[in-house]
Amino acid sequence: MNRPYVLLSAATSLDGCLDDTTDRRLLLSNPADFAEVDAERARADAVLVGAGTVRADDPRLLVRSAEARARRLAEGRAESPLKVTVSRRGDLDPDAAFFTAGDVGKLVYVTDPEAAVSARVAEAATVVRATGWPGVLSDLAARGVARLMVEGGASVHRQLLAAGLVDELRLSVAPFLIGDPEAPRFPGTGDFPYGPDSPLRLVECRALGDMVSLRYIVNRTALSG
Repeated sequence: MNRPYVLLSAATSLDGCLDDTTDRRLLLSNPADFAEVDAERARADAVLVGAGTVRADDPRLLVRSAEARARRLAEGRAESPLKVTVSRRGDLDPDAAFFTAGDVGKLVYVTDPEAAVSARVAEAATVVRATGWPGVLSDLAARGVARLMVEGGASVHRQLLAAGLVDELRLSVAPFLIGDPEAPRFPGTGDFPYGPDSPLRLVECRALGDMVSLRYIVNRTALSG
């Protein structure tokens, strides 16, 4: 399958939680980690989040660094990468920051073939019907996306990892514990191909203040064996 290079980016607590169960926003990253995530976003051709993340976090998904934006423009690219989300029915708020922030393209992949997508969402983004992740990634490749950054949420990360469609994982670990058994965890429960016989390969481990940044790549030889 022709598809983009897929980078997953996530931040967790020491006990692997992506969030807690309160209504307040939990900040897992410090300024140094946010800056590195922004740099990764600037390298990407597209950035993808799930529909749940669009609803819960209302992310802008724009490159923050003025220097990185200028560099992208000098390369003939938009200031920020293409925004992508995947939704079963496309029932998203067109006033969300995903749609309104930044002069960049927006793609909504709808996976329910019977879904009646609202006209407002269709006006705010390009709506594409796709069957499963292979269809989404193949369509992105056909649109010129060579590097895809996936920023969440938990369900999207779990599905892509279980499908063996990840090339690289950047995991940041915050120096505290959540300790709530109901809190969402990375990557959750699944039948993952990256077991003891085909582990991910650690290629970088760095301190970012009181956080640690881990970078893994997929060992395709072990995975295929």
